[in-house]
Amino acid sequence: MRIALTALLAFAAGVLLMVGLSHHATRGAIAVAANQAPAATESAPAAASTASTDDDSASNDNWPAQAPSPEQVMYSQRTMVHKALAELGPRTPGRPNLYVVAFGADGGEDVFRNEAEYAARMFPQRFGPDSHVMVLENNPGSLEKHPLASWSNLEETLDGIASLMKPDEDILLLYLTTHGDEDHNLLVDMDPLPLDQIGAGDLSDILAKRPFKWKVVVVNACYSGGFVPSLQGAGTLVITAARSDRSSFGCGSDSDITYFGHAWLVDGLNRTPDFMEAFRQASAEISQWETRDKLTPSEPQMSVGSGIAEQLALWRKHITPGPVVAFKPASPASVLDRPSASH
Repeated sequence: MRIALTALLAFAAGVLLMVGLSHHATRGAIAVAANQAPAATESAPAAASTASTDDDSASNDNWPAQAPSPEQVMYSQRTMVHKALAELGPRTPGRPNLYVVAFGADGGEDVFRNEAEYAARMFPQRFGPDSHVMVLENNPGSLEKHPLASWSNLEETLDGIASLMKPDEDILLLYLTTHGDEDHNLLVDMDPLPLDQIGAGDLSDILAKRPFKWKVVVVNACYSGGFVPSLQGAGTLVITAARSDRSSFGCGSDSDITYFGHAWLVDGLNRTPDFMEAFRQASAEISQWETRDKLTPSEPQMSVGSGIAEQLALWRKHITPGPVVAFKPASPASVLDRPSASH
């Protein structure tokens, strides 16, 4: 489901017109509107920073003083996406290449930025120049560094990558990290910008319109198991941080990285280049943490479509994993231990 945020300020409506997003207005409504923060409980997504439609000064207070204006940021997105695509390393011929899109969607918490930017360092350092990474993220501290994690930028990025890669040989890895709700929608928020939300069906449609034969889709959010039915299929590996009716853990202002991001990205992929084996190790590790913290098990999910395991094995055949890539948060939290907040 996708809409522009309801009850927009006149300013925000002008932004939408400027960046040509009015064609999205017919898409459905998001279950959790970005101007209504969900409760931070174990069974619901944690609260996110949101825009106030009644108080313009409240929205302005959330915008970094030294950043370009919201209008300037929105206007610059197409240029930023094309610049980031141009900076991807050249494709290595004669072997499968890996193209990674790290999508950190909630600008209200640094934990999602930390994971997206860690992925950007880890994949090429650990797996070599055949791994090409692009970051889309929402965070007050990186508005001029990376394009926004938005629906439009995701489509623009995937179109650009499809033109650079060999879609029948290379592998797309899409890593999404944010809050999720019980209706299986991902929170996409950079207060006060009017960004559309992404549901399970939306993500499936976005990918189905592109010519990617081989895909790895990782959804790190609460209730993310609800994305499996619409994404699974031949040539696709789907990994989620939780069951369709369970929370996942480790977000919040006191966290540097989520449970799943820590277990799969940092621990798992620094031990093995096999994404599925990293998932199995991560699931066991997360279970131990949840038992320790007396949390309802999140039960991460994995669906392996026909052919993808063999294509990933062919990719691994041509790489020599590098040394462990240490996790260093772009924006450190005040408490380094893993908290029990759900996301």
